[in-house]
Amino acid sequence: MTVIAVLGAGKIGEALLAGLLQGGRGPAELLFTERHPERSADLTERYGIAGVEVAEAAKRADVLVVAVKPQDIEPVLAELAPLVGPNSLVVSLCAGLPTSLYERRLPDGVPVVRVMPNTPMVVGEAMSAVSPGRHATREHVALVTEMLSTVGQVVEVPESQQDAVTALSGSGPAYFFFLVEAMIDAGILLGLPRAVAEKLIIQSAVGAAKMLAETGEHPVILREAVTSPAGTTINAIRELEKHGVRAALLAAIEAARDRSVELGKAHE
Repeated sequence: MTVIAVLGAGKIGEALLAGLLQGGRGPAELLFTERHPERSADLTERYGIAGVEVAEAAKRADVLVVAVKPQDIEPVLAELAPLVGPNSLVVSLCAGLPTSLYERRLPDGVPVVRVMPNTPMVVGEAMSAVSPGRHATREHVALVTEMLSTVGQVVEVPESQQDAVTALSGSGPAYFFFLVEAMIDAGILLGLPRAVAEKLIIQSAVGAAKMLAETGEHPVILREAVTSPAGTTINAIRELEKHGVRAALLAAIEAARDRSVELGKAHE
């Protein structure tokens, strides 16, 4: 039996625990750590999973999933260092933190797999990218992929691409939420009730995403299918291009990539 401990049971940590349970793992195979006693008790009541201290998790678990905020990583690694070894697998869900950080702070030979998930994990639709560290084997990557597949889709990328992944899909849901928010405001500006505007835009977003996922068509082809000559859509597209929306999005994602790089360098 492989015991998995999630260190930091926030939204992402809880979502992973729920997904692992739905994927067939029993509560006895799972542990979590949580700083707030009330939340810890609530999670145990809802899922039947034991909440423990970091030291106990390190002693009992085969896989340690680190799901704390990047700024909180140092004390966690300090606790783990004397308790883990090559037989432990450390899985990092911390944005911007390279496997080399863990390999420096933990004993030699500890396998580390870096993961960049995103928040749709809470509805079982995450996009996660995994990258093995120096000591991680194909078996380790396969195990992490199997774990994450319970909460969405998984791709493997070289670690050199993880900052780009963080900017694109890690932060990606926020860009879509921002766009949906603006479109709802536009509906209100045009005289629609907020509830109607929300329903129109959210279902349009769901439908568009499903078309992208299921048809396999390039987004340009799908957009052109909506864009009739001299019609309403081409006038809207013209305004988006006039205001530099495409260029702004490219610049925004580059800025997110740069911040991810900074987070990693802060712990060098």
